[in-house]
Amino acid sequence: MLEGLEISVINKNKLEFENHTLRFDSEYLQKRYLKNLEIIKRKGFKNLSNYIEHISGGATPLGANYELEGIPFLRVQNIMQNYFNLKDVVYINNKQDEEIKRSRLKSKDVLLTITGVSYGKSATVNEELEGANINQHSVKITLNDKLNPYFLSTFLNSKFGKLQSDKNIVGVTRPALDYSVIRNFHIPNVSNDFQKEIENLLLKAANKISNSKRTFKQAENLLLQEIGLADFKPNQETINIKCFQESFVDSGRLDAEYYQPKYDQLELAIKKFGDYKMIIDIRTDNYRGLQPKYIEDGGLDIINSKHILDDTLDYNNFEKTSLIYWNEQERARVYKNDILTYTTGANIGRTQVYLKKKKALASNHVNILRLKEGFNSIYVGFVMNSLVGRLQTEKLSAGSAQAELYPKDIDKFIIPIINSNRQKQITNLINESFILKKQNEHLLEVAKKAVEIAIEESEKIALEFINKYETVAD
Repeated sequence: MLEGLEISVINKNKLEFENHTLRFDSEYLQKRYLKNLEIIKRKGFKNLSNYIEHISGGATPLGANYELEGIPFLRVQNIMQNYFNLKDVVYINNKQDEEIKRSRLKSKDVLLTITGVSYGKSATVNEELEGANINQHSVKITLNDKLNPYFLSTFLNSKFGKLQSDKNIVGVTRPALDYSVIRNFHIPNVSNDFQKEIENLLLKAANKISNSKRTFKQAENLLLQEIGLADFKPNQETINIKCFQESFVDSGRLDAEYYQPKYDQLELAIKKFGDYKMIIDIRTDNYRGLQPKYIEDGGLDIINSKHILDDTLDYNNFEKTSLIYWNEQERARVYKNDILTYTTGANIGRTQVYLKKKKALASNHVNILRLKEGFNSIYVGFVMNSLVGRLQTEKLSAGSAQAELYPKDIDKFIIPIINSNRQKQITNLINESFILKKQNEHLLEVAKKAVEIAIEESEKIALEFINKYETVAD
């Protein structure tokens, strides 16, 4: 009768010692959780409370009216595993900051997400984010000098930290970790020298991503300088007078947004530059992907709109489906150098080029654009993602409840065609930025794996691993 079931046998006294939430359910006593703690105990440990100077959660300002600039306000989606994703960060003003001042961050505070499906992610605050705030779905931990914050965040992201979060999460509709659980996390005893090695890896990774952003910005500046838009300031007028022939007859559009003067201003600037092409004249294929069937352990990547970021594709977090759909959904196939565009919702118009040879499919909210031979897809995709493309997205997208950018709209984009040497220079900068980002990801993964090796085997073996793999991605 017990075939296929998992049974854990544990002494009552031991259970009471470990159990800070008075839980006796089968989920809490899974063998993988018990084994995880046994491995940490063999290494030797102290509870996190031994290292905490202060722990507190954040708060959301009353009304939650965010600003376009000001003091960064970090939400769960901004806190990743040992880095911060600030692409959609929101801001609060000084009055709101004072209202929730207990959530202000200091350099080297360790953040941990504690609610929702994204619980258990941790990152160490850098100088850039000192003075920022967090909401109530994360906690900030200020440590004493007996534990390195970079080591702690890496440990919490490792399998040994994450399993402790998984074991102690409570709640069905809104999973959450409470403070007493966090204080009692088992932190393995490792030397200060090893902790410092982990810090060094994370600082090198941070330097890589900083250089990646700087290189990407250089590419943007070079493009705008080349086409004479370096100092472009969109016209803020909201009135534009058009005759019937040059408005509805030509475009079929009657909405005021389509005719804002800033769009005419951009088009004139591009045409004044000289050579330009419409997408319809330089592409072979232009269509949306298909609604996928997600399969968690599938062998085929699915790229959906959330994977199209500001400066790259989120290659590490693609969804999965079965390889059989490669044959069944031919129209959704994505090949190297295809231009992918976010077509529906808040980040409409975001565009990135797929730079891998691995098979993938695009979802129905991702547009696939394939160019004729002789046109540089990295350059064209970059233009579409720049100010030049974003303004055209604003003009051409339709829909009131939810913005939509259709293939027929993308066909109307105009692309300034700069000389091939400049295109190559921009392409090289974009590729360099991509490589630096991959090196950043590699270093973060090496740090996490080294922590796991130090716990499972020894610090000596972990250091050998670091020495062997630290520079592999360079």
